Amino acid sequence: MRQVTPELYARVQHFYARQTHALDSGNFKEYVDTFTEDAIFHHSPDGPPARTRAGILAAAEAHREATKDDRVTRRHYFNQIVLTPLPDDSIRATLYALVVRTRHGEKVPDIWPSCLLEDVLTVDGDEILLRSRHISYD
Repeated sequence: MRQVTPELYARVQHFYARQTHALDSGNFKEYVDTFTEDAIFHHSPDGPPARTRAGILAAAEAHREATKDDRVTRRHYFNQIVLTPLPDDSIRATLYALVVRTRHGEKVPDIWPSCLLEDVLTVDGDEILLRSRHISYD
């Protein structure tokens, strides 16, 4: 079973930073490339999970289209990351996520949503990829 070393923890933090920067900048191709080809993403309590990189990309693009008139900047913040080794050498990451929204022309942002993320990460050499994500909204 893989050990969670300080080096691995720092690599996972960097992985999440790259992932959220890609998402928040609208670079969905780069964002989706942080998932395994067969990833499962439970992103909505009301809908089915997105499956595969192509499905996750389609869901991200559909969300952008549905919110294109919002005039809101979103910033995802992931913290309180707990890493747990799994028997298959993957890593369970349990973390908190806040999405800070700033409406154009306003100075005071709001936070929505506040979530718990339960991820399974694969680590292969220098590469970390997200195999599954389940989001629970507070």
